[in-house]
Amino acid sequence: MRWYTAVPTTAAASGAAVLAYASLYERNRWTLRRFDVPVLAPGSAPLTVLHISDLHMTAGQRGKQEWVAGLAALEPDLVVNTGDNLAGHDAVPGTLRALGPLMDLPGAFVLASNDYYAPRPKNPFKYFWPDHKRVHGDELPWRDLRDWMTARGWLDLTNAAGELTVAGRRIVFAGVDDSHLKRDRYDAVAGPADPTADVRIGLAHSPEPRVLDRFAGDGYDLLLCGHTHGGQLRVPFYGALVTNCGIDRDRVRWLHRWAEPTPAHPAGTWLHVSAGLGTSPYAPARFACPPEATLLTLTARPASPTAEERNVSR
Repeated sequence: MRWYTAVPTTAAASGAAVLAYASLYERNRWTLRRFDVPVLAPGSAPLTVLHISDLHMTAGQRGKQEWVAGLAALEPDLVVNTGDNLAGHDAVPGTLRALGPLMDLPGAFVLASNDYYAPRPKNPFKYFWPDHKRVHGDELPWRDLRDWMTARGWLDLTNAAGELTVAGRRIVFAGVDDSHLKRDRYDAVAGPADPTADVRIGLAHSPEPRVLDRFAGDGYDLLLCGHTHGGQLRVPFYGALVTNCGIDRDRVRWLHRWAEPTPAHPAGTWLHVSAGLGTSPYAPARFACPPEATLLTLTARPASPTAEERNVSR
């Protein structure tokens, strides 16, 4: 075989191998991430928060359903779900099977586009044009999912605020509807977060900076988002090709500082973007970005130096 025919053959074989890995193996390689977030008052005992997002569940995904249900064994103090649970009209029972054991724990959630509308085939190159026209699928039975979660005691924070007492600590929340669809109504929850609470948490499905900045300005300590799938297809040593929202590529997944501490807000604002647990049925592949949930351990922040100590250090 001549070299100029071998090269295309080798490239085609390599591409096929990568596609097989991404679609048959990695998209089912469920992963648990762990991060510590220093947002509690100095001396506080830790709190654990299980963050799940972007299940994109279909009825037949029994492996995913069993893995998610098994996360209850972690016994987190709180569960937060940042939307995009459904990927089909028959997906609610499977989603409830996955979330059922977690519903025995305190929880909160917001909804998102793939709770409201069924996925549709689309040209994947559209994601490189942020202003591309969005075409929604048929409406999904999102009310059934919402009503079931609220009936089990989880807070619906879709353009709403609320609070829970968890492990003896008072947590105040605010959340918005899907800002990627421009359904967010931050004015409905605007105002300084309660400074007497033990921790202040904001929820938004899509990490749009215009929304994150408002949460940070109101004094929220931790923001939890999803939507990006971590890029879904990542290039080694480069990262995500696209974010599918306004967030920068460097913060398309995992834990990052969003706003620095100030005297009025000594914890600053941390942002956790979940890489999510699913994909669209029409793009069933992940590469260098396995599906994941995250166990966040909220820890005590360092004690602020006294005025005398600050003077000595100058």
